[in-house]
Amino acid sequence: MGNTRCVVVTGAESGIGAACAAAFGAAGDDVAVFYYRDEGKAQATADAVTAAGGRARTVQCAVDDEASVEAAFTAAEAAFGPASVVVNSAGVNMAGVPLREMTADRWRATIATDLTGAFLVSRRFLKGRGESPPPAALIHISSIHAEVVRAGGADYCAAKGGLTKLVQTLAIEEAARGIRVNAIRPGMILTPMNARAVADADYRASLEKNIPMRRAGRPEEVAAMARWLASDEAAYVTGASFTIDGGLSLLLGQGA
Repeated sequence: MGNTRCVVVTGAESGIGAACAAAFGAAGDDVAVFYYRDEGKAQATADAVTAAGGRARTVQCAVDDEASVEAAFTAAEAAFGPASVVVNSAGVNMAGVPLREMTADRWRATIATDLTGAFLVSRRFLKGRGESPPPAALIHISSIHAEVVRAGGADYCAAKGGLTKLVQTLAIEEAARGIRVNAIRPGMILTPMNARAVADADYRASLEKNIPMRRAGRPEEVAAMARWLASDEAAYVTGASFTIDGGLSLLLGQGA
């Protein structure tokens, strides 16, 4: 893809989303930095995109709200034209309580952001392309917990498991239009979602000993995969989920 693309990144004010935005900026793309609440952090991401060589615009977007998604994409299209790439990184973490103690409101909130949000973002991206020529790429940031369940994470695991099937379904629906749809499944990545591990070296080390590579991942490593999935080098890749976890999810069945 030699021409400048419009790239939408949701959840781009921090973590994996911010790293993805900067990575596409380094590729010379125009990046719509979708953020939920923190405009200051979103502007910092936009500045990183600009410093890397791209152009950026910050756009507020609540991915679980249909009208907000519509307005955000309309603003991105007005600035940069129809999106050729979307990286949907917006998400919330697991409740951390057993299902028997989980409130219906918490269940609904997680599903709304992590699964319904993926649906709303995907649909608006696809509709916004209109007659735009291919290629195009839709990349969802999922989790190893789409497959590897964790106690206290019924809401999150269910949402990410559903996201797998959404990605696969969209892949076959959109393949003939030249739109590729894939997912990335990170393990432990040092982002605000893992704030304690970022701040507390001893706590981080206690978790890293469970990872075969003995370290947590960096957001930039996930971003590199996203940029590859949006490139011509991945032109024959669709409907796939790529694990990036230092081998953590391979330890199923170990130790007992």
